[in-house]
Amino acid sequence: MAGSTHATLDAVRPARSRPAPAARPLAAVAAAFTLAQLLVVGTGLGLGWDETVYVSQVGHHAPAAFFSAPRARGVSLLVAPVTSWTSSTALLRLYLALLSGLALFWALRAWRGLFPVRVLALAGGLFASLWVTLFYGPQAMPNLWVALGALAAVGCFLRARTGGTAALWGLAGGAALMAWMRPVDAVWAALPLCAAGLARRRWRPVLVLSAGLAAGAVEWVAEAYARYGGLARRLADGSAIQGGLGWHLAVVDQLRSLGGRTLCRPCADALPHPLYAFWWCALPPLAVLAAVVAVRARRPAPTLLPLACAATAAFPYLFLIGYAAPRFLLPAYALLAVPVADVLARLPAARRPRARVLLCAGLAVHLGAQLTLAHRVAGTHIRAREAWARTAAELHRRGVRPPCLLTGHEAIPVAYAAGCASAATAGHNANTTRAALTRAAQRIPVAALVPPGAAPPGYARGWTPAAAGAVRLYYVVPGAGS
Repeated sequence: MAGSTHATLDAVRPARSRPAPAARPLAAVAAAFTLAQLLVVGTGLGLGWDETVYVSQVGHHAPAAFFSAPRARGVSLLVAPVTSWTSSTALLRLYLALLSGLALFWALRAWRGLFPVRVLALAGGLFASLWVTLFYGPQAMPNLWVALGALAAVGCFLRARTGGTAALWGLAGGAALMAWMRPVDAVWAALPLCAAGLARRRWRPVLVLSAGLAAGAVEWVAEAYARYGGLARRLADGSAIQGGLGWHLAVVDQLRSLGGRTLCRPCADALPHPLYAFWWCALPPLAVLAAVVAVRARRPAPTLLPLACAATAAFPYLFLIGYAAPRFLLPAYALLAVPVADVLARLPAARRPRARVLLCAGLAVHLGAQLTLAHRVAGTHIRAREAWARTAAELHRRGVRPPCLLTGHEAIPVAYAAGCASAATAGHNANTTRAALTRAAQRIPVAALVPPGAAPPGYARGWTPAAAGAVRLYYVVPGAGS
């Protein structure tokens, strides 16, 4: 049908050759993104819980932590060029800030010829200025990389018919990056691309997309059979760790997390200040407006396709899990940024001074709020991660030094800071037994970390107790009279 999404897929005009200066606004946005990460988040942020799991797989500072079923090894391989030879967190932050800036530039460039460069620059600025984007930019976490891979893949898919081999390579690279980081998320984000390609019998882009997804996920699938009892078992275990996939209305939980919560589980906090949540509430009507404008312009594909991919990428995190983390929706935010920027860019062009003033004022307030919140969240996490380092120092002072083993409350990040192995007898990270811990305590230093007010596990009741900040230690050091 004329004017439909599928018909317009064939009507996307080839991008005319543009001079090199056309890329400068996008490069400026990417550079500003990197600089903002270094200024607002900084390089002094210690490794978080999940980061220690990913980094420990390839680093030499501590034994590898337990790698649970939902995780993929893309992040570990991404950070390997740094963590394989140094344990410097500051250097890792710098490396990831630079790399994420380059990746943002690449993802925005994938859309050249589909929208004016000013729209792409605004889209990059809108996405990069979100506190969650800034906070996770320099961190060893997968969600931002899924977002940038999805943004590049959708742009290259739209350009695949006229963009030549470069667009196909970009499509394969974006798909592989998504699947390399989080295979299940990659499938959700790619569903509309597959549907659009199959509906129009565009076999080549669909095959390239499928090949990219397969290349990125092959290691995860192979590991499922080697370590987790098969692909179905790994998917089931991953679902169990997330509380069991099923109908859960997590929309309000995601809204609550916008005030600075990096994990909302359980999510019973009050709603954030409207200043922090207004942009989130404005996204749905702006997306609808973008769709209407694109359809009326008889060029809907570059707008409707990213909107559809954003919807499928967000769906499991809004409706299928019972908790929230703002980073889960980063792929949806990246994909929404381009259509929303296209709508916002039309307001100054409408020659309505009041609209221009309101737009500029709104963007300025949004930017200030997001930068402030990013700085506040980073400060909170810096203090929390410093507490882990102090607990590790106390363990060393009491003789719990490598080779050593930690278990209990927050054992994974503390163990990494102390250079110890970590283990758990229950929960999602269970990888040992109480008997095995008791045997290990006869050979190497072992400590159980217990939260305030809790009793020690039965096997550790005879061990030496000690306070260490917010936790209580029960430890044994063979040969030291403990």
